[in-house]
Amino acid sequence: MARILFLCLGNICRSPTAEAVLRHMADAAGLDLTVDSCGTGNWHAGEPPDRRAIAAAAQRGYDLTALRARQLAAEDFSRFDLILAMDRSNLRGAEERRPARATAELLLFGSLLDAERPGAKSMDVPDPWYSGDFDGALDLIEDGCRALIRRLSQPAQ
Repeated sequence: MARILFLCLGNICRSPTAEAVLRHMADAAGLDLTVDSCGTGNWHAGEPPDRRAIAAAAQRGYDLTALRARQLAAEDFSRFDLILAMDRSNLRGAEERRPARATAELLLFGSLLDAERPGAKSMDVPDPWYSGDFDGALDLIEDGCRALIRRLSQPAQ
């Protein structure tokens, strides 16, 4: 079983969406995963995802309603195998908080697509809280989660 943690800024848009998408795709693929999400900030702790994120996800069959925001904790670096940051700013924030004995691999979420797109540059998932483009963020999240499912489905080498 793999343990995956998604990370964004406030844990109310991108990372809870990625959590719900990956859970849905993993179930469909028959993969046994532990999936969670969090934010680098704590100002939304305990709150549900943004209503616009909930609505966009629901239109595609993903349910975010039970999720609640939380902040990245030091223990997350050992409780999870892989921490996927939605953008470079979140990645830097996680790297700064990473404990010395951390075991989790820390990656930019967009880097999951690099192997499938020769010459591609790892991309950020833009924060739809600012842009309002929840469908565009969801498109990128679905693509990244599909790539992650393919990666996790490959036999260990």
